Amino acid sequence: MVLVDTTIPEVKIIEPRVFGDDRGFFMETYRQSWFDEIVPDIQFVQDNHSKSVKGTLRGLHYQLKNPQGKLVRVVQGSVYDVAVDVRKGSPTFGQHVGVLLDDKNRRQLWVPEGFAHGFYVVSDSAEFVYKCTDYYAPEHEHSILWNDPDVGIDWPLVDGQGPLLSEKDNAAALLKNAKVFD
Repeated sequence: MVLVDTTIPEVKIIEPRVFGDDRGFFMETYRQSWFDEIVPDIQFVQDNHSKSVKGTLRGLHYQLKNPQGKLVRVVQGSVYDVAVDVRKGSPTFGQHVGVLLDDKNRRQLWVPEGFAHGFYVVSDSAEFVYKCTDYYAPEHEHSILWNDPDVGIDWPLVDGQGPLLSEKDNAAALLKNAKVFD
């Protein structure tokens, strides 16, 4: 696996080595010993898998209690994936990293604790899988509004149409009004 730095040092892109031939391909998607070298002392406790249709935006979510680090990837389709720093004392507070993840580039994104996370589906559908460092705790979940002008994410909206959002995501807070990590 190859590590690619981003504009926020804690957020990492991981590119697996893919071995393919006329039968298909093989790739290693996770190895604890390698991950320990780049992000020590991380243990994953939960794996999740979602499927979404084109134009769906999920996020930007984070948990203040039971914060989750996430190792995310796409197994079918294509998404624009985003991590936003919501650590108030951080020099990159309010900044984000956005990257295209799909079943062709097979990239993964490491989103550490202290970051809001979300993705937007640009293909007809997408299957998104991720490992979490803590369990989902909906009572501690918070959301930043997907189009917060202070965050300034340039989402690649399909045909310029607004995204498909859950009620919860549509009612998310602006970063300046949100509860964040101290």
